[in-house]
Amino acid sequence: MTVELVQQALKNAIYNEGLNTTLILHSDQGSQYTADAYKQLCKSMKVLNLSYSKGCPYDNAPMESFNSIIKKELINHMVYRDFNEARYSIFEFMEHWYNRTRIHSSIGNKSPIEFEQELLYLVGLT
Repeated sequence: MTVELVQQALKNAIYNEGLNTTLILHSDQGSQYTADAYKQLCKSMKVLNLSYSKGCPYDNAPMESFNSIIKKELINHMVYRDFNEARYSIFEFMEHWYNRTRIHSSIGNKSPIEFEQELLYLVGLT
């Protein structure tokens, strides 16, 4: 991953979510997330960039869990012809299956979108 790639991913996420409040982003201590250019982008977009603690396995557990799931449920069953095919397939999995349909036991057997909507309703943001 390059600094430019994670910058574009952050811009896409903010654009897609239509965020207009401070966003808390939790990342590892990779060079792309600690680069000055990325830090400046976070600051300009009102993103509080938190990093994982060195040597703390619990910080990265949710991401490792997701990586395991996407490999087991998608990637290990596919043969991609090129980067764009892989990109589209992974996007579809994340946006249409994982976030909107697949239930998660850690959030009350709801999809992440359902959980987010309920939470926003409870705190009066919808």
